[in-house]
Amino acid sequence: MATLQVLTIPAFDDNYLWLVHDGVHAAVVDPGDAGPILAALALHQLSLAAILLTHHHADHVGGVPELLRHASVPVYGPRHEKIPTVSHLLEQGDTVVVPELQWQLGVLDVPGHTSGHIAYFAAVEEWLFCGDTLFAGGCGRLFEGTPEQMDASLQKLAGLPGRTSVFCAHEYTMANLRFAQAVEPGNVALQERIVREQDKRDRHIPTVPSTITLERETNPFLRWREAEIRHSLQEAGKLGDDTGIAGFAALRAWKNSYR
Repeated sequence: MATLQVLTIPAFDDNYLWLVHDGVHAAVVDPGDAGPILAALALHQLSLAAILLTHHHADHVGGVPELLRHASVPVYGPRHEKIPTVSHLLEQGDTVVVPELQWQLGVLDVPGHTSGHIAYFAAVEEWLFCGDTLFAGGCGRLFEGTPEQMDASLQKLAGLPGRTSVFCAHEYTMANLRFAQAVEPGNVALQERIVREQDKRDRHIPTVPSTITLERETNPFLRWREAEIRHSLQEAGKLGDDTGIAGFAALRAWKNSYR
């Protein structure tokens, strides 16, 4: 059995498309643009075996029709969203098997960014493909879901093994970490992370994948219950004395307007 590898395929301004391969066959996650995927397949002499989608936004699904014109392959996607190209509908507890790669992934429901968003967890490799739910240092905007849903989704992902690699779909890391520092300035692990990630960006190296452990230590949307973050929210007039989900909602709303 060949060792699986993940190719990072940049697209648009700040998207990452993920191409998982064994040197012969490949599966692609969230191909918003077909061009870079077709180029990578040709460059590495790979045959496309499957397409996996996390949610319906165009920058995640836009390249699927063109890819299907080049290869008739299964398209996996969320059961609770309408994506015309999906041939295999998935929800929490389902399993995806890509036989050409001898690769198996579990499906997690992670609504919040969209109402039917899913994530894929490959337990053997400890890889998480989470679309726009969990970002390096942040989380997705709540376009369709509620704060309660997003918080539950993030806590579900935070419960995965700490070594899990987090393959999120955007290079938003430095902006996310600047906000994280504003709301939790005393977090030493966060300060150290900012230095490391800025060095990567200075050298044009992607900051993802991250890891679950690193997100637990530095991501304010996994840490919003921490006293310093709640104090920052209160000092900024974003939150009263409420100790419930209002804290998460206030943090997400603040990030939406933070510059």
